[in-house]
Amino acid sequence: MDRTTDMTVSTLGEALARQRRAYRLAPVPTLDERRQDLLTLQRFVRENTDAICNAISADYGHRSRHETLLAEIIPVTDGIDDALKHLRQWTKPQRRSIDRRLFGLASNRVVPQPVGVVGVIVPWNFPLNLSLVPLTAIFAAGNRALVKMSENSRHLARLLVERMPAYFAPEKLQFFDETGGVGVEFSKLPFDHLIFTGSGATGRAVMAAAAQNLCPVTLELGGKAPAVVCDDYPLRTAAERILYVKYLNAGQICTTVDHVFVPRAKVPAFAELAAAIVPTRYSALGSIDYTSIIDERSFERLLAALQDARERGAEVVNLLPGPAYDRASRKIAPHLVLNAPPESALMAREIFGPILPVVAYDTLDEVIERINDGPRPLALYPFSYDKERIDRLLAHVMSGGVSINDALFHVGQHDLPFGGIGESGMGHYHGREGFQTFSKLRPIFHQARWSGVGMLYPPYGKLADRMLAFLMR
Repeated sequence: MDRTTDMTVSTLGEALARQRRAYRLAPVPTLDERRQDLLTLQRFVRENTDAICNAISADYGHRSRHETLLAEIIPVTDGIDDALKHLRQWTKPQRRSIDRRLFGLASNRVVPQPVGVVGVIVPWNFPLNLSLVPLTAIFAAGNRALVKMSENSRHLARLLVERMPAYFAPEKLQFFDETGGVGVEFSKLPFDHLIFTGSGATGRAVMAAAAQNLCPVTLELGGKAPAVVCDDYPLRTAAERILYVKYLNAGQICTTVDHVFVPRAKVPAFAELAAAIVPTRYSALGSIDYTSIIDERSFERLLAALQDARERGAEVVNLLPGPAYDRASRKIAPHLVLNAPPESALMAREIFGPILPVVAYDTLDEVIERINDGPRPLALYPFSYDKERIDRLLAHVMSGGVSINDALFHVGQHDLPFGGIGESGMGHYHGREGFQTFSKLRPIFHQARWSGVGMLYPPYGKLADRMLAFLMR
């Protein structure tokens, strides 16, 4: 272990120890204390909105301010409002039934209590949303948190590290930048719960590290989320909705439409609609409403995937007039790709960029089989007014979540749990499920003065026989 790594381990260990001590002194914050934490988190966002938007844009090279407000600021502030609205109900002990024949006047209840100190590992694509939305559930449940930001979020991380102490003491909340080796050591800490959002490969490493401490994990990963346009659904409406979400944040969203299945006879019409719709939204590649690719490596990966598709015989369609990309701004124009073979990079791996493969199909069974041949996706987007078709897709294709007749995210609904399944993740958060994820739902049995169990103490005799016969009726 070199000196830098040793210092990182020491700093992280001290931060965890500080929060652990604070937790032991006050393990169960009051309802008012939790509300105050949530209001303080919300106040931080509102008082620093401009600085947050500027920092995220600087990290991207260029990020649309409107997209940051829509996908980062508003979900956090609205999510806190929703948590405040329901917090009293969430924290109430739950009465549970009991066998009166055996336990008489004893009682059962389930009490949600804070688990302690939670670790949060945040990706770069929605760095405010994916740090503060989990914190909303973490604070609602009464916990403390350490948060590790992405190496691609240096400007935002600096802002959070510098400004958050004016709102929260480090024994309640502390942020860390990725300065090299921090992420690896962070995932090794013996948290009471760890939530990670990012790639499947890194998620496996995080889970393996957490397993050494038997630390529970929530993994929010990604995958190739498909949209399925059925032939009864208006093609223009489907195209408008799918294209909006696909090119939001230049496609760098884990829940975005990765590819779209379109009835074979309608593929040319879908491509024509895309070519007409997209230029009305982004006048040119340099539009301030269009976001850059996060870094050079991702930029080159996406260009290589487009070239790979061309070489394999696919038709690549630039949906904007002018150049297909600009290296200086790291912008890649919205693209459609037709007839991409299954072995191409675009179809074999999650795209995470502004490229939409259009897959022609003949029957719904063919679509179902093709989706099920791959890992279970984080999201499924079926478009149909036919209830039988929708029900068939819901029954035969498992995914983390579903949005019907839109590609807007189920993840944006505060009262729906968000989470993947299989290779797209495990566990849930948001709303009540987030509160429960970061709580210990503690079962408590309270024995009464009298209990029928006393009749069953050995040595067993006729009284025990009668008692057992009564219970077995």
